[in-house]
Amino acid sequence: MARRTAPFAGFEWMIAWRYLRARRAEGGVSVMTWISLIGIALAVFALIATLAVRSGFRTEFVGTILGANAHVTLYATTQIPGTDQTTRLIADYEERAASVAQVPGVTRVAPIVRGQVMVAQQGRNGGAEVLGIAAADLATIPAIANSETAQGDLARFDEGIAIGAGIARELGIALGDRVRLISPDGVRTAFGPSPRVNAYEVVYIFSAGRYDIDRTRIYMPLEPAQEYFNREGYVDELEIMVETPEAVDQMIPDLMRAGGEGAYFWTWRDSAGGFLRALEVEDNVMFVILSILVLIAAMNIVSGLIMLVKNKGRDIGILRTMGLSEGSVLRVFFICGASVGMIGTLAGVILGCLFAIYIDPIFAFVNYVMGGGVWDPAIRGIYALPAELRGWDVFRAVALSLGLSFVITIFPARRAARMNPVEALRYE
Repeated sequence: MARRTAPFAGFEWMIAWRYLRARRAEGGVSVMTWISLIGIALAVFALIATLAVRSGFRTEFVGTILGANAHVTLYATTQIPGTDQTTRLIADYEERAASVAQVPGVTRVAPIVRGQVMVAQQGRNGGAEVLGIAAADLATIPAIANSETAQGDLARFDEGIAIGAGIARELGIALGDRVRLISPDGVRTAFGPSPRVNAYEVVYIFSAGRYDIDRTRIYMPLEPAQEYFNREGYVDELEIMVETPEAVDQMIPDLMRAGGEGAYFWTWRDSAGGFLRALEVEDNVMFVILSILVLIAAMNIVSGLIMLVKNKGRDIGILRTMGLSEGSVLRVFFICGASVGMIGTLAGVILGCLFAIYIDPIFAFVNYVMGGGVWDPAIRGIYALPAELRGWDVFRAVALSLGLSFVITIFPARRAARMNPVEALRYE
């Protein structure tokens, strides 16, 4: 009884390797092999690079949200004593803050006074949002207190104000300057409120990593802010920070019980949920589109293998008459196609990972070649193109590429295996 050949035996690899490195006499096969390999590599590179940029953008966006904004904001609607009117100002903010701080998972509760002003400096004007906050609470906001490009001394916050780098750049403000803040709802007179104009020293200039925050935000000590905005004894909201912002929705029932009468909450997911959902949809769409590119590149393998089978018809007939089984022939041509897919995928993974790792110098070079202004933070919100290389994204790209390469290789390989050796040698 004849001995059965083990699958993927050494001679099958040897034959496949000889076919893959065909000489110029069979140049059509060699050229198609290179086209297939380069196409797979570029498609996988594009897929990994796109997924890395999308992941980095989402991480950067969420990081700047959580680093400079409240994870949860407490508002309250209470009735004014002796009247049937309600107000959104919080009078018992110290008691509410102490109660909310006892909720497991809450790391900080800060009373906030919020108002809109016009900033005037040396003939230049611009709108800004003022947040009144205690110095100790401001020091716990990571994006503000730990800003790498910050200027000034945050310890002097009680002596002046802290402004965003965007406002300072636009209005030409430097440390130590005294800027005027103009509020339309200022001093109350018999003829109605008149604008309030106060001058404050700039003691700290921060960059939160978000253009819209740096361009519009000013921090003022809590008590001066209460006086400036006619909030003596009141605040507008309570800013709550938690240990795990991603699980903030699970904490809402406990916060509701601790928040007191009339309290309601607004989480960071509520404010940025629409944008995050849009990012998720874009991620899925981009993956589908780039998957089609990988499929198109992988189809070149079919073209190359069909040409290879046609050119090697005589060889297939000889091998079959020598006793090579259909399974061995199928595996030989499967190895040819799969090898192209594997090598192309490996090259694409290397290129994609290098792009994600060295994205800053690559983007700096592109920006230099284009003459600058390629990335506009006013539109995109962040100052640089981020990239985050995730193992799951790389795995998805590799699995997709190899899966398509292996599947489409089977069809021309089966055609070669089923070739009749008599027909293959008839005209040779």
